[in-house]
Amino acid sequence: MKQHHFLNRGLKFVKKSAMLLMVLISGVFIGTNFIGKHQRMNNLVTSITKYREVLSLIETSYVDTVAVDSLVDYSIKKMLEKLDPHSVYRNTIDAQTARSQLIGSFDGIGIEYNHYQDTIRVINVFHKGPSDLAGLQVGDKIIKVDGYQVSNARLTNNQIQSKIRGSRGSEVVLELLRGDSNQPYFISVIRDKILSFSVSAGYMIDYQVGYIKIDRFSETTYDDFCKTLKSLCDEGMKRLVLDLRGNPGGYKDKAEKVVDELLSGEKLIVFTEGRGTLNDSKTFCKRTGLFEKNAVIVLMDEGSASASEIVAGALQDNDRALIVGRRSFGKGLVQMPVNLSDGSELRLTISRYYTPSGRSIQKAYTVGENFGDYDNDYIKRYKGGEFFIQDSIKFNQKLKYKTIGGRVVYGGGGISPDIFVPKDTSMYTTFYRKLLVSGLIYSFCYNYSRLNESSLGRYSFKEYLKKFTCSDVLLGQFLDYAKHSQISFSQRDFDLSRPLIANNIKALIAKNIFKKKLQPGFNNEYLQIMNQSDLTFLKALENFDKADQLAKGDFIKAVSEREKKD
Repeated sequence: MKQHHFLNRGLKFVKKSAMLLMVLISGVFIGTNFIGKHQRMNNLVTSITKYREVLSLIETSYVDTVAVDSLVDYSIKKMLEKLDPHSVYRNTIDAQTARSQLIGSFDGIGIEYNHYQDTIRVINVFHKGPSDLAGLQVGDKIIKVDGYQVSNARLTNNQIQSKIRGSRGSEVVLELLRGDSNQPYFISVIRDKILSFSVSAGYMIDYQVGYIKIDRFSETTYDDFCKTLKSLCDEGMKRLVLDLRGNPGGYKDKAEKVVDELLSGEKLIVFTEGRGTLNDSKTFCKRTGLFEKNAVIVLMDEGSASASEIVAGALQDNDRALIVGRRSFGKGLVQMPVNLSDGSELRLTISRYYTPSGRSIQKAYTVGENFGDYDNDYIKRYKGGEFFIQDSIKFNQKLKYKTIGGRVVYGGGGISPDIFVPKDTSMYTTFYRKLLVSGLIYSFCYNYSRLNESSLGRYSFKEYLKKFTCSDVLLGQFLDYAKHSQISFSQRDFDLSRPLIANNIKALIAKNIFKKKLQPGFNNEYLQIMNQSDLTFLKALENFDKADQLAKGDFIKAVSEREKKD
């Protein structure tokens, strides 16, 4: 008993000693932590004071008058260059433009335009929008906005938008040139709310395959996606093509919700890790989705980034979808947007995100160094042949991971496709690029549609799809229009681009004729025609047998082309 009692006393002594030690250690840690934080705060205050002193001296004593605001903007941008490629500062104008792309609407006049050779050419007028009601036409060249010269002026797109956009209900006067006339033409437009759609297409390819295209992940994306997905399911959709090509990303939570509609159970979608634990998180499926069981194929390319990579990574790692196309951009960093007092914005990287298998898809960069190589990665990949030859993609074997079904995937630089499709540039001649950037093909199709609206309007779209062809006569008229507009080209360029030009003409005429009968913002008819000759789209349709196997849980039959080579 005494021994037992001694043991108890010994345990109590050990416990008290341990508790005392813990208190002492905690005290030392808290004290050190407090001192560390205090020291860092002092350093920050000292730095801010020094910066304020320099600015004050420049403003009061520099030999010439300077715009201090511009100096501050410049210094903030340079400071962020010492961090990572995606921590950025936007001035008030750029911040407003960026926000408008993600909130789903903005106040403006309802047009799309190309800025080519210092000339603003209207390439689309939103049906029943402010510009349409005021009489603006595709092909019009905007010379001045409220008397401010915008043609032959070295302006950025954001600067142009800041002149054209304005508060709802306000008036803007546009000075235009129309057709061949050199006589200025004036139009007064009353600005209004313009809806911006991130889900730009949703249609049935055949009786069981549906197609949805998401251009970015904005505030309205999830609701628009669900609405479109449900509509296609009601039409009998059993297979889905989800097109994320060229999607630069957007709101992380909207991407997660889209995944949740396609992924069953409580599977992991994505997790993040930041400095400390404040920005650590794990996102799991929470609801019964609209399309959890049947086959899904996701289209990706080098322009798919960030939130779109979260979607593709979650579906690939959970063996839920087949990825078809080319390796994505490779952005695995999460930014927190901070609105500053003057309306400008700081987007600060606060965490890294990882796919369910543990992959970081962030491509390599060196903290604090010039990000020129990072920014030019697209050109490097293009010149290195990666867009054209699958074997040009070099995987880091140290970053090999496996999906839940055992398929091999890689981290360290984007989402690599299960089925590779080379970029087809054979028809992208100098002539074709001129037609697009000049807006010429848009104005030709607009004029043709306007002149032939009564005859073309008698078609249903299905009839138009089957019966309308871009004939030699129509192509001849188009070439005459190009020559008249002083667009030079060689016969060789025309012959190479001919199928693409003909397809574009048919698609743009369909967009002009049938857009009045569609949900605003949808490009169903245009994309339905263009997709008919799209190699990535066609490759997806060829591989639904593999996607079906994935949906059934047969991962062996759905093994990727990449893994077969590994």
